[in-house]
Order: sequence, then structure tokens, then C-alpha cells
Amino acid sequence: MQTPDSRDAATRKWHLPTEAMDELVRLLRDDGYTVIAPTVVDDVIMLRPVTAAQQIARGLRDQQEPGRYRLEKGDPDLYFEHVVGPDSPKRYFFPPEQKLVSLRIEGDRFVTEGGPAPPKLAFIGVRPCEVAAIRIQDRVFGLDPAPGSFPCEADAYYCEARRQALLVAVNCTRPGGACFCGSWDTGPAVSDGYDLAMTELKGGFVVSAGSDRGADLVERLPARAPSPAELELETLKLNVAREHMGRHLETDGLKELLDASVDHPVWDDVADRCLACTNCTMVCPTCFCSTVSDSNDLATGEVTRTRMWESCFTDEFSYAGGESVRSSIRAKYRQWMRHKLDTWWDQFDTSGCVGCGRCITWCPVGIDLTEESAKIRANPPAAAESGVAR
Repeated sequence: MQTPDSRDAATRKWHLPTEAMDELVRLLRDDGYTVIAPTVVDDVIMLRPVTAAQQIARGLRDQQEPGRYRLEKGDPDLYFEHVVGPDSPKRYFFPPEQKLVSLRIEGDRFVTEGGPAPPKLAFIGVRPCEVAAIRIQDRVFGLDPAPGSFPCEADAYYCEARRQALLVAVNCTRPGGACFCGSWDTGPAVSDGYDLAMTELKGGFVVSAGSDRGADLVERLPARAPSPAELELETLKLNVAREHMGRHLETDGLKELLDASVDHPVWDDVADRCLACTNCTMVCPTCFCSTVSDSNDLATGEVTRTRMWESCFTDEFSYAGGESVRSSIRAKYRQWMRHKLDTWWDQFDTSGCVGCGRCITWCPVGIDLTEESAKIRANPPAAAESGVAR
């Protein structure tokens, strides 16, 4: 079959039967990819390597509310009635723990060894909000910096892993109770940054290609042209999903509102509930803070430097000059939420939030940043009350 050019790839659609999922996994593995897909681990949807479609989570729904997550039985014929679990593709592009370099002495010289080579990954089942989060981290790590912005770290590992990666996104037809991607226009349908996008129907998927690489892949699968009824049903499902988001965040003027709300009483109210447990930052698909540690193996004499995820909720994160600059929970939560929704724009010309709802679901006490934002909007501060963060 002839591969479409870039113009055709952006508009052409196919229908792929459900049974072709195993062939999709096989083709990707034959092309040298490690395939990552949603699986069930300890009753939670997690992205893990798979070697066959049978390992992908299927016939399950998730119930998500502030501080609550449960899996339950769904339609056994559907793969993607659930939405997102606590982890995201970030885990693979920016690992939670990663060796950077090691050093050892051999004879009269030092020998250094770098970290692992970037993997060649293919993701099946990433959601539109996750694709949007990947695009945000592309700016953070220097793959696609915004004009006039400054990436925090030009990360060679991240950039190479991203260049090699193939993304098969799945549009959401059943948003979760904590989802608010519609508020940021990052879902329920993926708009860019993907190789293939699939909308699941009963018995198959309506598939569109976002790249020539994706179009070439689907042309090797048992796909056919979708019927008008299937295209109409895809549109209907996505429209219904847009109207049934679990949460809503009013984004108009939000940056300016938070700029003026440094001393708002809502931060004291949140501080009375927040545990500073770091869950919101650990599950967030865009958070990028890290620290490094050096370890010395006395048996071998090898010294290793390791990078690990860090959180702005720890005292060590802002430790400087003999003390933590942000020692109170009030200051920590305010820093996190204002960075996500406000000052991220100053750094990267985009929001740091994509509306995935993970920070709401996995907060042990159910703090909901959409509710906290609404409280500030309902009681906006006077201009004279704005000031410098304490």
C-alpha cells in the first residue's frame, strides 16, 4: 500500500477492528520498540511494557473523585473505558531515578561511564491530556523551547528518547470524575503531537494519523475506510465527553487573578488540610523538579551520581542559606498551584496544567485545585492587597 504524504496523513481516517490490537503490538515490537500500554498493577491502571495485547487492561472502568480511585468491571469488549492512573509517560522520558554518571579508579586514571542509552518507546493508549503534557515537557527539557523562554535543563536523554518515541493516543469518550481537560482544550480529543489517534467504538477504532510514521504504521494493519455511521458516532462520543467533564476550571484571566492573590486567605484554608505529602507533584505529568545524590560503593570504589524526582513540598527543595525558604505548608501549596496555573506561563509560555485530574484523585485529603481556584475567583483580592510572595 502507498503511504500518504503529510497532507493526507493529517486528514485521512481508517477503521481498525478491535482484534488488530495484537497485530499493532507485534508490528511495533518488530520495528524495535518497547511497547508501553495501560496495564493493571495492584488494582490501579499503570503504564507498563507489554508484549501482547492480552496484557493491556481491558473491560475496566475507573471511578475517580477527590482522594478516591477505584477500578470496576466495564464492557468486556472495550479497552479504554478507564482514563489515567497515577503514572504517565513522564516516567519513561524523565525517570523517577536515573543514573547520570559513575566514576571509578583503574590503575592511575579515572574512568567515567555515562548513564543508560535512551530507549526506543512506543506508547499505546496515551490520553490527549498526556500528549499535551509531553509537549509541555518538550519545552521544559529543551526539545521544543518556546520563543524567548529558557529551558530549565537541556536534557540529552529526554530529547533523544522523545525523538525516537511513537505515540498512539486514545481519545477519551468517558471522562473521569476528576478530569477537566476540556477547560484547557487539551481533550477529550487529541489535536497534535501524536502519530496515531484512536477513538474506540464497539468492535473497533476510528483511527487518524498525525504523522507519516503513523500513517505508514496503520497502512500495515488490517484497516479499512470507516463508514459514515462510524464517523458520526465518533463525533457524537467526543461531543458527549466534552459535555460531561468531571470538573471545570475557569481559565480566563486566571494568571492575572493568581498574580494578585499572593495573600489570599484561601492559602491558609488549604494549609489546614494539606499534608505536604508530595503526591500531587509525583503524579503530575508535567512536574520536572529533581535533585541529585552521590553514592560511594566502598567495595568497588565506584562513585555514582543519580538524579531523582524532587518536590516543592519538601523542606530540602527550597533549602538555602541554612534554612528552608518555604517552610510552611501554606507557602508550599501556594508555590505549587501558582506555578502550575500562573508563573509557568512566564517560563514556558504555556500552562503547567493539562486538566488530567491526577492531583485531585491522588490527594489523600481530596484537595481540588479547581475548587480552590473557584474560591479565589469568587472572592477576588483588592488590587492593594497584592504583594510579594512570603
